[in-house]
Amino acid sequence: MDAAPHKISQSRLPFRAAAFVALVCVAILGMSAAREWSAREAALKGTEVELANLSRSLTQQADDSFDLLDASIVGAVSRLETDGTNPATLSKLQDILVARKVALKRVNGLAIVDEHGDWLASSGVMGKSLSDREYFRHHLQSTDRAVFMGHPVKSSMNDEWVVTLSRRFNHPDGSFAGIVIASIGSAYFSDFYRQFDIGESGTLSLLSTDGIIMARRPDDDTSAGRNVSDGAFFKAVRAGGLSGVHLLKSNLDGLERIGFHQQSSRYPFVILATKTQYEALAPWRHATITRMMFVLGLVLLIAVMGLYVVRQLVRGQRMTSALASKEANFRVVAEGSSDMVTRIGLDETIHYASPSSVRIVGWPPDQLVGTPALAGVNPLDLPRVQEVVAALKRGEAEETRITYRTRQRERSEIWVESTLRVTRNSGEIDGVVAITRDVTQQKTLEGKLETLATVDGLTGLANRRRFDERLLEEWGRAYRERTSLSLLMIDLDHFKAYNDQYGHPAGDECLRAVAGVLATEAKRTTDLAARYGGEEFAMLLPNTDAAGCARIGERVLREIRDLGIAHKLNFPSRIVTASIGGAVCRPGVERSAGHASLVEAADHALYAAKDHGRDQLVMAKPAARKLEVMSAAH
Repeated sequence: MDAAPHKISQSRLPFRAAAFVALVCVAILGMSAAREWSAREAALKGTEVELANLSRSLTQQADDSFDLLDASIVGAVSRLETDGTNPATLSKLQDILVARKVALKRVNGLAIVDEHGDWLASSGVMGKSLSDREYFRHHLQSTDRAVFMGHPVKSSMNDEWVVTLSRRFNHPDGSFAGIVIASIGSAYFSDFYRQFDIGESGTLSLLSTDGIIMARRPDDDTSAGRNVSDGAFFKAVRAGGLSGVHLLKSNLDGLERIGFHQQSSRYPFVILATKTQYEALAPWRHATITRMMFVLGLVLLIAVMGLYVVRQLVRGQRMTSALASKEANFRVVAEGSSDMVTRIGLDETIHYASPSSVRIVGWPPDQLVGTPALAGVNPLDLPRVQEVVAALKRGEAEETRITYRTRQRERSEIWVESTLRVTRNSGEIDGVVAITRDVTQQKTLEGKLETLATVDGLTGLANRRRFDERLLEEWGRAYRERTSLSLLMIDLDHFKAYNDQYGHPAGDECLRAVAGVLATEAKRTTDLAARYGGEEFAMLLPNTDAAGCARIGERVLREIRDLGIAHKLNFPSRIVTASIGGAVCRPGVERSAGHASLVEAADHALYAAKDHGRDQLVMAKPAARKLEVMSAAH
C-alpha cells in the first residue's frame, strides 16, 4: 500500500526534472534578454551623454570665436565714432584690420562700409556695395547698437560662405554712419568639426536659430545657407528649449538618429550633434552577439546535462546534489560583468580574459591570453603597478585598487582602474584576478576642472583662488620653519586710461606681456606669480628676505619698462609702467594678525608708491610700520 504512491512519485521525477531544467533555461534566457535590453538602453544613454558634452563644448568654442570677432569690431567702432572717417583714420584702421586678420587665423575678413554700403577699409580686396546685404539693411533700419549676427552669405572678397558679425557706428549727431563687419568662414567650423570622432554617419551642425545651416560636418559644399527649418529635427530643436535630446528620422538622409542640441546664450545659433542609432548600438550589438552565443551554449549544455540527470535520477541524492551544485555554478557564470575580468598567473601572464576586453582595451580575449599582463602599462606608471602586483604575490595584501594608464587598440592610451584580488589553491597564492574599467572620461574631466579652478584664463598665471591657497600654505610653512615670506603687489599705472585709449584687446595683450615678465621672474618652483584682479598682480616669494624681495621688485619694474609698450596717457614716460608695494614677514618670529596682515602691508606700500608718483617700488617696514621708497624711475 505504501509502495504504490512512492512508485508513482518516482515515475514523475523525470517529468518534474525536465520541467525544472526547462524553467532554468527559460529563466536564463529571460534574464539575459533583460540584461541585454538594459545594456542597449545604457548604450543609448551613453551616446546621449557623449553628444551632450560634445554639443556644449562646440557651443563654447563657437561663442569664443564670435567673441573674438566682436572684440575686433568694438575697437573699430569706438575709433570711428571718436576720430571720424577721415583718410588718416581710415588708413590706420586699414592697417589694424589687416594685422588683426593675420593675427586671428579664424577670421575670414574685416571691413568698414559707409551709410551707403560703400567700402571704406578692408582686411582684403574691397568688393561691390554691400547695401543689399541683410546685415546692412538691419543696421540702416534699426538704431540698436548691439552686435548683429547675419545668415551665412557668400563673401564678396573670396566667394566663400561666411558667417558675419556687424555693429553700427554713428555720426556725431547720432545718425547712421555705416557699419563694421567681421566674418568667419563656414569652412573653419567644418574643418574644426572633422577632428571629432562621431562615427561614419555622425553629423555636427552649426545652425541659426531660425533653421539656416551655417556649417556642417560632413560638408559637401551644399550645406551652408540651406534652410532646414521644416525638418523634423529642427522642429524638435525649436520646441526643445535651450538644449535637449532627440530620437528622430533625419529629413536629410532618412536615417534614425540620436541628436542633442545646445543653443548659445549669447548669440542666435544652435549646435546640433547627431549619431545614427545603428552606429551608436554597434558596440552593444557585437558584445550582445558574443554574450548571447555564450548563453545559448550554456543553455544547451544545461539541457543536455538535464537530460542526463533525468536518466540518472534513480541513482539517488548524490547526483541530484551534484546537479544543483553545477546549476549554481552555471548561474554565477551566466551573470557576467560589463567590466573586463582577467585571470593573471604567478608568471604575470594572462590566463583568462572576459569578452568585455574588446570594449575596454580593444583586444578580443583569445588575443590577450598568454600575453604579459603589464605589457601595455605606461612606462611612468609601470613601477607603481609592478610594486602593487609584487605585494599581492608576497601575500602582503588580499585586495587592492590602482589607477594607471594603458594602451588601447583604437585610442592609443586610456586611464583604467583595476581592482586586484589574490586567488588561492589549497591555501597557497596561485594568481590574481583583476577587474578593470575605463575611467578616461572621469580623469579628463578632473584635469580640466583642476586647471579651470586654479589658472587665470587670460594671462595663464595662477588665479586669485590659487594665490589665496598658496598664501595659507606658505604662511604655515614659514611659521613652522621660522623663515621669511615676501609679497609683491604690482599694479599697472593708469591702466583704465590705457584700455580707453587703445581698446580692450590691446589691454589684454598688455596684461599677457606683463604676466610673461612675472612668470619669468618667478624662478624658483616655490615662487608664485598670480593675477590678483583686473590689472593687479601679486608675487609670493617664500624664504626671501627684504633685500631679495626688493631686488626682484626692481627687476620687475625695469623689465616692464623694457617692454616699451606705448601709453600716451602715462606721463612722463609715455610707456606702460607699474607701481609695486612689497612686504616681508617672519610669521614664526614677528607678531602679526595672520596672513592677511602681509597682504595689507604690501597693499599699503602699493598705494604709497602710487602717492609718491608711480613707476616705483615701495617696501613696507614691518617693525616701524612705515613705508620706504626703495626704487623710483621717471
